Amino acid sequence: MYCRNLWLVLVISVGCSAVPASAQIDPVSRESIQVGYNAALEGHPPLSGYAFYYRNEPHFYRTNLTLRLAVAPTYLDSELGIGGALGPNTDLGIGIAGGGFGDSYDEIRGGTFLRNESFVGHGGEGSLSIYHCFNPGKEIPLNGVLRLSGRYTAFVRNDTAPNFQLPENRTAVTLRTGLRWGGKEPILFPSLAMELSIWYEGQYRTDSGGYGFETNGIFDRQMRQQAHLFWGQALLAYTMTNSGQSFFLSLIAGSSVDADRFSAYRLGALLPMVSEFPLSLPGYYYQEISAQQFMLLGGNYIIPLDPKDRWNVNVMAATAGVDYLPGTQQPGNWLSGAGAGILYKTSSVKVMLGYAYGIDAIRSHGRGAHSIGILLQYDLERARSTLLNPDEPGRWRGIQRILGAFKD
Repeated sequence: MYCRNLWLVLVISVGCSAVPASAQIDPVSRESIQVGYNAALEGHPPLSGYAFYYRNEPHFYRTNLTLRLAVAPTYLDSELGIGGALGPNTDLGIGIAGGGFGDSYDEIRGGTFLRNESFVGHGGEGSLSIYHCFNPGKEIPLNGVLRLSGRYTAFVRNDTAPNFQLPENRTAVTLRTGLRWGGKEPILFPSLAMELSIWYEGQYRTDSGGYGFETNGIFDRQMRQQAHLFWGQALLAYTMTNSGQSFFLSLIAGSSVDADRFSAYRLGALLPMVSEFPLSLPGYYYQEISAQQFMLLGGNYIIPLDPKDRWNVNVMAATAGVDYLPGTQQPGNWLSGAGAGILYKTSSVKVMLGYAYGIDAIRSHGRGAHSIGILLQYDLERARSTLLNPDEPGRWRGIQRILGAFKD
């Protein structure tokens, strides 16, 4: 979405990737490894991808405690959830996050990555969250969230031009609140999910002012002291029991007041686990498009190729209408992309190799851009269960169990 709440970046990855903070404490035990990477077949974009270890552990130390942890080579995001801390249906979350490269900014205008206007950001954050369930016991939960966080960011040069003035190091206080009916598990290609949600986020910074290139004492861009974001999402995932075919549809739209480059909505690439609200446009660079308002409709359709549903064809498409952030405009306010991939999945592994085409992406030859990518999810809990499942002893049992981690 924008440079916030990291789903934990790998060193090679985008400057603003995020570990999604959920709108409620997750009651399900999870342990997985997530990897995603997009490679453009033309141009020279910033490398985009993520790789992180994710763990959600209910009953951590005590029965009412839940630990959520996401760890990447350069970043850590964690939250301790305290069930019933503020009442029988109201939980409290205490979060700590921080590390390197998570607040980096890559300037992309007109389909060109401008290294001399890009820079690195490192930072740390603490947060307090209140999660309330309005309809306990119902099949589809209605949850509210109120989160207050404080973050310090320090900026340093990378290949930044010598005459490009970096923004001042800053402290930001962020207030986020929202309502979520239903939800989606933090996994690739969920078989069943439904969500309707609305959100507000206010960002308040201790430092503001100009940065970038200076002409007659005036800088060509501004970091605003505050910004206000409003967005909503509707999604549906469903698997047909007879054919095994499944689909996922998502509609998300957002607007803003006083947005700048650090708070704008940024669309592009196909990295579904990069944030709680991934703004995916297949075939585009990651965060290629900066918008102060947008509407994005996307989805995918999965068709099994074998009786066990291990090999599948995945077809995806997305289209967006955008109102560009001033200073990042380009011709055309409607952008579309499409792609396809081969998906292999078992109870413990999902991996997809795919191709995507950015139909309206601007490149040196005109419109249209090609990219390839890989998405991987390895469920360590299911794999461990397969490896440790008791069975009759036998000479080849060890290798069978190891291979069993990659079978149903």
